[in-house]
Amino acid sequence: MAENRIPMTREGYDKLKAELDRFRNVEMIEVTKRVATAREMGDLSENAEYHAAREDQGILQARINDMSDRLARAVIVDTSALPKDTIVFGSKVMVMDLDIDEEETYELVGPGQENPDKGRILSSSPIGQGLIGRKKGETVEIQVPRGTIRFKILDISAASGI
Repeated sequence: MAENRIPMTREGYDKLKAELDRFRNVEMIEVTKRVATAREMGDLSENAEYHAAREDQGILQARINDMSDRLARAVIVDTSALPKDTIVFGSKVMVMDLDIDEEETYELVGPGQENPDKGRILSSSPIGQGLIGRKKGETVEIQVPRGTIRFKILDISAASGI
């Protein structure tokens, strides 16, 4: 069951919880009103507004269910208590991509905090999994969908603001 747990920082958990509350208490109420208003317009078989509102309601409910599931499986990680010399969830890692001779920096984050454009990747991603447990100076080969990438780990620090 431990592999079903989702690591999150307190900040990430609170952000996801606030988004879930907004979906449940604001957006779902609005879409339910749209369904009711469209239903009052008569024949439902030819009522495009009704069908669109019901579809939006279904999509929103699916997002609410997904967020509820992630929050239920969340494990709050105190990044200040994690090792500083080993790559773990919450680490900021500077690597040299040995294939293109270019430095890259990654922060290993939990769901809802990822932003690949800013180097914030999921700790459960192929690169994240390939880096976890490694130390400064190590060279690692990681299988990714486009092939194998090779990194030399240049520096490890605690990520800021995750």
